[in-house]
Amino acid sequence: MNLEVFLSLFSLMLISLVVYMISQKARLPYTVLLVIVGSLLVPLSKLKAFAFINSFELTPELLFFVFLPILIFESAYNIKISDMLNNIRAISLLAVVGLLVSTFFIGVSAYYVFKWIGFEVPMIVTLLFGAIISSTDPVAVLSLFKEYGAPKRLTLMFEGESLFNDGTSFAIFLVMLEILVHGYAGSTSIISGLINFSMMLFGGILFGLAMGFLFAKLIEWVKGHEHLEITLTLLVAHFTFILTEVVSEHIIIAGYPVRFSSIIATLVASMVIGNFGRFKMSLPVEEYMEKFWSYFGFVTNSLVFILMGLLFVEQSIDLNVALMPILLSILVVMVGRALSIYPLLGLLNWTKKEEPIPLSWMHLLSWGSLRGSLAVIMVLLIPDDVTVPNWNYTFSVKEFITAITIGSIYFTLLVKATTIGKVMNKLGIDALTDYEEVSYFKSKALIYDEALNAIDKLFKNQQISEEQHKGMHSIYRTLHEQALKEYKQKFPNDSELTENLLRVYVLGTEKGALKEIYGRGEINEKIYKKILNLLDIQMERVEKGRLQLNAIDEKFPVDKIETFILSLRKMLFMSSSELKPQELYIYYRTQLHLLETVVLRLEGLSNTSLIEVFDDKDSLQRTIELYKALGKSTKERLDQMISSNYELLTHFNAITGKKTLDALQLETLDTLSKNEIISSKLYIMLSKELKQPH
Repeated sequence: MNLEVFLSLFSLMLISLVVYMISQKARLPYTVLLVIVGSLLVPLSKLKAFAFINSFELTPELLFFVFLPILIFESAYNIKISDMLNNIRAISLLAVVGLLVSTFFIGVSAYYVFKWIGFEVPMIVTLLFGAIISSTDPVAVLSLFKEYGAPKRLTLMFEGESLFNDGTSFAIFLVMLEILVHGYAGSTSIISGLINFSMMLFGGILFGLAMGFLFAKLIEWVKGHEHLEITLTLLVAHFTFILTEVVSEHIIIAGYPVRFSSIIATLVASMVIGNFGRFKMSLPVEEYMEKFWSYFGFVTNSLVFILMGLLFVEQSIDLNVALMPILLSILVVMVGRALSIYPLLGLLNWTKKEEPIPLSWMHLLSWGSLRGSLAVIMVLLIPDDVTVPNWNYTFSVKEFITAITIGSIYFTLLVKATTIGKVMNKLGIDALTDYEEVSYFKSKALIYDEALNAIDKLFKNQQISEEQHKGMHSIYRTLHEQALKEYKQKFPNDSELTENLLRVYVLGTEKGALKEIYGRGEINEKIYKKILNLLDIQMERVEKGRLQLNAIDEKFPVDKIETFILSLRKMLFMSSSELKPQELYIYYRTQLHLLETVVLRLEGLSNTSLIEVFDDKDSLQRTIELYKALGKSTKERLDQMISSNYELLTHFNAITGKKTLDALQLETLDTLSKNEIISSKLYIMLSKELKQPH
């Protein structure tokens, strides 16, 4: 039997891979095809040879404690808290207020609609359905948003809503399930429900912060031990989730059990690791993390969606009986979604507290509300034997909710997901901005320029013949010139856009060089994050068409996550995180190095083919002058630091110089070992010898 379970699991994974390849060829949403294939597997599983397919099942425990933490971490890890905070009002309205509006509208409306067609379903059952179906699933829709070119802010709003409403909807679900199981006790149930909901929400946030910073510190302690770092990131998701559940079961205040939301706690802990803990990882681990979690997310979603198809087809409720409730549920859910979008975001626009949200974005948020894995998890958590008074149907309460939930999910996947691209195009949301169009043409030119350089190298290394070189060179030279020609035709006199692109190119180069410096251990985390914050702010300004700097000596605001950490340190009476004299010296020295590197690169553009891409000489000169002025200002500050702290910095440089040499020796040793120039035995011997103090 156990062998059949494993055979089923790995067969489903293999089928998922085939489906993924087909989805890429057919340009259809991967999750949609998975559900369809899952449905088609049911008749196949009836054959004796393929009966093992049904051996691997979606159990509540598997979904809740294994799959769900993976999905949460994978989605939350790459969200920047600063971006989230810039849109916190819109995200909060959608994820909390909007979800409550949707839940109660669906619950009340479905009750009367079902009653209208002769289905006497208690309101607590429809409210439970409202809590289950109101949460949006980011998995399918976000990939489509990116593919069809949805604006960055719109994508962030949808992702933020999807993540946070997972926690709020699950909290409401638990409250409703409690009432369903133990009965409604009037105002006592309402007050109890509000207390439970608030405690789960805010308790989950606080517990998640604590776990996130704890694991970030643990990662810092084991830095350099790659396997331990990766293991800790795997543990933070599942350990936070499970520990939240364990703690919730044992906390009793004044005889009243207190519950924290494990979803909210895991979400917050994951965001802390993504925004704070990632800087404490070794550079190779930090670069590997996204691939590592992306893979786990891919496998988890593949299994959930393909098994979702199996789950729906195997429902015991007669489709003829369930069809009308399913169709009406779909309609009610769509109206509930609209009511949770337009009035709330319209009110936000009226208050002018955030950047206005266009009506076309509201249309897409309303239509693009796909449902998925969390709804299935909540359905499976409903006890099989739960019932309500006067329930006289041949199918159970759980079977009824499962049928209308899966039916609603199918509609969002088969209809909404497959039409999102057309809806975006019709609304004009996928249209490129002027800056994006300039980036499009210039990026093409850069790519073709790199191809031309590669062709020359291939010929020089005698990897292609002279005839092949001429043919390939001619093709890519034509493509290169065509891209530049199209740009000049589209933007004949717009030097501002070209200059903005040049500055983004330069800032991106600075960020890359800064990451290499940090990876070599030449600067610490505080300095790295401080400089990175300056570059991020400048890049965001340039991309929005604003000035890169307001003044040469401008004081930049601290990143919002850093502001929070500084406040936390003060509350806990911890030492200040301000830069010490030695750190300030390294900060200015690193800044100067980056600025001088940029100036050299910009001045050298005229000697490379890149001058054809960044061909506005005035823009180039203005950018060079800006970076020279910044370099001059930074050098003056550095000289002041050296003159006022000469003895301290002389001693400090001697220590840091030795550390740099030690790191270089170990790096050289690693290269010798990787290239098999020395044996493992010699590597261990030399490694121990080099690490000894001398």
